[in-house]
Amino acid sequence: MNVFELTRALVDIESITGNEERVGLYLESYLASLAARFQGRVERMEVEPHRFNLFAQFGDAPVVTLSTHMDTVPPFFASREDDEFIWGRAACDTKGIIASMLKAAEGLLAEGQRNLGLLFVVGEERNSAGAKRAASERRGCRFLINGEPTENKQALGSKGVLRYELRARGRMAHSAYPELGESAIEKLLDALARIRGVALPSDEILGPSTLNIGTIAGGRAPNIIPDEAKAEIMIRLVGDAASTRAAIVKAVGDSAEAVEVLEIPAVRLGSIDGLGIETTIVSYTTDIPAFGENWGQPFLLGPGTIHVAHTLEERVPKKQLLEAIEIYQKMVKELWKQESK
Repeated sequence: MNVFELTRALVDIESITGNEERVGLYLESYLASLAARFQGRVERMEVEPHRFNLFAQFGDAPVVTLSTHMDTVPPFFASREDDEFIWGRAACDTKGIIASMLKAAEGLLAEGQRNLGLLFVVGEERNSAGAKRAASERRGCRFLINGEPTENKQALGSKGVLRYELRARGRMAHSAYPELGESAIEKLLDALARIRGVALPSDEILGPSTLNIGTIAGGRAPNIIPDEAKAEIMIRLVGDAASTRAAIVKAVGDSAEAVEVLEIPAVRLGSIDGLGIETTIVSYTTDIPAFGENWGQPFLLGPGTIHVAHTLEERVPKKQLLEAIEIYQKMVKELWKQESK
C-alpha cells in the first residue's frame, strides 16, 4: 500500500473526536505488522473506554518520535482523488500526515535505523486528552516531531488558546410587558459588544491575538423575555494569558458569568538547520503544549495547508505527501546525528 492508498484508507474511517476506536484498531494492526518485521513493540495508552493512544517503539529507546492525532472535526466525508490531490475529511488534518509518517518510518527501519518511535493520540481537536495522557508516561524520547499541516515548512511558533463560556441570567416575562422581565440575551449581547472592543496583545513573531465568537444560544420563544443565554468565545493567544484574561473578565462585568474552559499557551519552536526546509509561523494550536517536556524537544511540520482543514474542501497535495516522507526521514537522521555527538 503506497502513501496515497494509505491516506485514503485512513480518511475513509470516520474518527470524529470521541469516536477514534475504529481508526485506532486499523493503525494498531498496521503498527503490529511493522513491529513484527522490524523487531518493535506496540502498546495502547488507554485514555477512556474505547479511546486509546498508540505507541510503537523500535530499538532500546526512541531518540526521535513521530507523532500526530487520529481524531477529526465533523462532518465526516469520504475520500476521493484526482491527479493532484487527495480529498476528504482529515486528508491534511491529519490522515495524510499519519500516512507520511508511517511510510517515513518504514523506510528508515528498512535501512536498519532504530531508536525510533511512532505516537498517535486521540482528542487533539477538542482538549488534547490523548497528548495529556501520553505526557504522564515518559519513554526517554529526546525529540518529538509533531505533525500538523504546515505545507512542509518548519513552524517556528504557534499561537495558544483561551476559551470561555459566557452565561447570562435573566427573568422570564410576557414579551408584551418587557418591563416585567429581564432579558438574558440583551445582557449577553452587551457583554459580547464590550469583549469585541478589548485591545488584544500582539507579538512581533506570532502576530496579533484574535477573537472568535463561536456559538450563541438562548431564549425559549419569540414571545418570552429570555431568562438564559450563553456564548462560547475563543482567543488565539500570542503571549502570557494573564492580561487577556483580566481584560475579558472586566469586559463581561456583571452582565454574565465568564467561565474559563481551556487555556493552551503559545509556543515558540526550534528548527533544524542545514536541511533546506522553509520556515513559517502558524496561528493554530497543537498538542505540543500538552506534551510538556516529557517527549523531548518539539518540532512541527506536515503536508497540506491549514486553510482547507476543517472545511468541506479539505484536501492534501499528493506531491507534498511524497515530500513529507523524505523530509521526516531527513529530520530524524539529523536529530539522531545531533544526539550521537
